[in-house]
Amino acid sequence: MKKPMFVAALAALALLVAGCGGKEQGGDVRRYAFVTNGVATFWDIVKAGAEAAGRDLGQDVTVLMPRGAVEQKQMMEDLIIRGVDGIAISPIDADNQVEIINKAAAATTLITADSDAPKADRVLYLGTDNYEAGRMCGRLVKEAIPDGGKVMIFIGRLEQDNAKARRQGLIDELADRTPDPGRFDAPGEEPKDGKYWILGTLTDEFDQMRGKQNVDDTLTAHPDLACAVGLFVFNPPHILESLRGAGKLGEVKVVGFDEAEETLQGIADGHVQGTVVQNPYDYGYRSIEVLDALAGGDRSVIPESGFINIPPRVIRRDNVEEFRQDLHSKLGK
Repeated sequence: MKKPMFVAALAALALLVAGCGGKEQGGDVRRYAFVTNGVATFWDIVKAGAEAAGRDLGQDVTVLMPRGAVEQKQMMEDLIIRGVDGIAISPIDADNQVEIINKAAAATTLITADSDAPKADRVLYLGTDNYEAGRMCGRLVKEAIPDGGKVMIFIGRLEQDNAKARRQGLIDELADRTPDPGRFDAPGEEPKDGKYWILGTLTDEFDQMRGKQNVDDTLTAHPDLACAVGLFVFNPPHILESLRGAGKLGEVKVVGFDEAEETLQGIADGHVQGTVVQNPYDYGYRSIEVLDALAGGDRSVIPESGFINIPPRVIRRDNVEEFRQDLHSKLGK
């Protein structure tokens, strides 16, 4: 772990321990933590929503941003020791984190947000239907290149439940398949025999230099690339940077995911067909609302399905400025 991030994580946990009259001090203020799955502008928006909920509810809220699965596990273990009143987590590798998630769930109220861990003992999952969101991205690709062509998928990592579903939805839409969220085409096995030739899926593990290099290498290897799809918040900005450097802005179509400022500007400038956005502010705000309700004994917030669905939206040139202004107001810009 990089020293600055380690110090920042320790500082955040120290604030959590100190609290503001938390239960260790005999006060009435509850303490909640939201553990993200990485460091990105998306999580800055989640943080703003979670902290706003904390202020509105009069509770202590800490948002922790790990740089990998090992650090995320360490943060969870620390939170268990501190005895927080509730945890919302976006698991990095859900299948291999069941033990630590279950340990936390046994010690406090735990929900998953943004990305699920369906095999673990979480109370509920709050997020979007990532499979449908992926299909929405696929429809944007069809708008951008209606005659078909070569498509490359760029994504942060594939261990996450949401990443798998999002990518699969995109693939199934481009292959004109019937919906099946349980389907999985392994990297390298994407369909290449239809109107849309999916070249592959390139991951960067949140390494920004590697993410940019993935796009550079693709443009060199495939000069006839028709569309680049970025499925994590930082991928579309990498794509735009590489296209600009290669003199191919507008030549290669771009479809994004999430609401990075560079992506929104790209839509406004006509360089990005559109982006599918979640609602990270609501992820943060509603996660804390739900944790507070559960800590107070109100289980009516748990839907029968165990899933609180916050629907995704498509942002195109005709609604990008309205969306941007709303986002900036929530972030106090």
